[in-house]
Amino acid sequence: MDDSASTIATAPLPTKKTLRSRKNIPFQILRFAAFNIRMVRMVTKAHK
Repeated sequence: MDDSASTIATAPLPTKKTLRSRKNIPFQILRFAAFNIRMVRMVTKAHK
């Protein structure tokens, strides 16, 4: 039998600070840009 319901019930919940940062649009834009820069650097290193 699958006990995913009990696993989900015991999963940790995000804190208020985490939820606030997830909803913060400028913070998300910065994270998106940083992630894209990392990906571009990784791809350019692989092609050398």
